[in-house]
Amino acid sequence: MVKLRLKRCGRKQRAVYRIVAIDVRSRREGRDLRKVGFYDPIKNQTYLNVPAILYFLERGAQPTGTVYDILKKAEVFKELRPNETTLSKKIQQERDVSDSYIV
Repeated sequence: MVKLRLKRCGRKQRAVYRIVAIDVRSRREGRDLRKVGFYDPIKNQTYLNVPAILYFLERGAQPTGTVYDILKKAEVFKELRPNETTLSKKIQQERDVSDSYIV
């Protein structure tokens, strides 16, 4: 399974992160499939390769929590077609399950 997650770069106390598509079994600094973005939490800068991100999301890649928040803030999910993505299906299933427990 492929995930979109952060890969730490930079020096001590000055962390900078690359957003990468990577196999789940790899380490944090392991070999990635493709670099799809950049995030600097100190300067609060973000660069996203949106076509590459959409490519991986449409093929079932799951973003981690932090990457999901970054993509949501950049409104990347509005460009997805909901009937074709597994991410949207997963979110919809979670909503259905949470709604079924409400009494």
